[in-house]
Amino acid sequence: MYQVIATDLDGTLLNSEHQLDPFTIATVRRLSESGVHFVIATGRHYCDVAGIREVLGIKPFLVTSNGARVHAPDDTVIHAENLPGDIVRRLVRPDIAGTHGRVIVNLFADEAWLIDRDAPHLLALHQDSGFRYEIIDVGQHDGSDIAKVLYIGEPRDLAAVAATLEHEFGASLYVTYSLPDCLEVMAPSVSKGRGLLHALERLGAQASACVAFGDNMNDIDLLETAGYPFMMNNANPALMARLPHVPRIGNNFEAGVARQLCKLFPIGGELTV
Repeated sequence: MYQVIATDLDGTLLNSEHQLDPFTIATVRRLSESGVHFVIATGRHYCDVAGIREVLGIKPFLVTSNGARVHAPDDTVIHAENLPGDIVRRLVRPDIAGTHGRVIVNLFADEAWLIDRDAPHLLALHQDSGFRYEIIDVGQHDGSDIAKVLYIGEPRDLAAVAATLEHEFGASLYVTYSLPDCLEVMAPSVSKGRGLLHALERLGAQASACVAFGDNMNDIDLLETAGYPFMMNNANPALMARLPHVPRIGNNFEAGVARQLCKLFPIGGELTV
């Protein structure tokens, strides 16, 4: 019945320290060895997720930057979509991000995470992968080859940024939250759900045979695309209100995805829950 497992990372597969729980690793490896296909679908950068993949010890499809990049298990790019360069140059301007300067502006290029200031506290989110940023003057970037613009800040400041983006760009951008303090901007045709479809096409599998897990607003299309969606109990309340029909499972800090997978799949051997 279930052929593919698609999962978000932060708030979903990763624990509260944004790392992989040993039970989660063991469960995912056991299922992968049994022939179940995995798709990691996240807002994180491809290079970051490639490091997390190594910790998992499996060969999944990677849907990264919320679907702006899709890589096959052999790291072949099977889909890529950038923001227009002129739009990127506008998105990094102070009148968009806030003239107060409190919002951190990030650009995701193919091989780099570019940031407008030193922010060492963010590196704690990337312990498993070791992925690090490069500080640049974002206002001097030409805007080319950028998959995603990421604003990091207090929710009140990001709400103001989101309102400005809606007023200035409307439906010409895909704007979503991955965490309460992370506002993400991609091309309008980008989403995790569409990224998943690219992976399923390569696998020759149907969305109706896919299990999916998510916890935040950037997971809406992923959960609506998969035949068997599940929402974390720690999910954003706005996501719960948006998708009230999606079943809720355990919390990410209690290996909720792995525990649910043990209920869905006949996993043999000794796995300590």
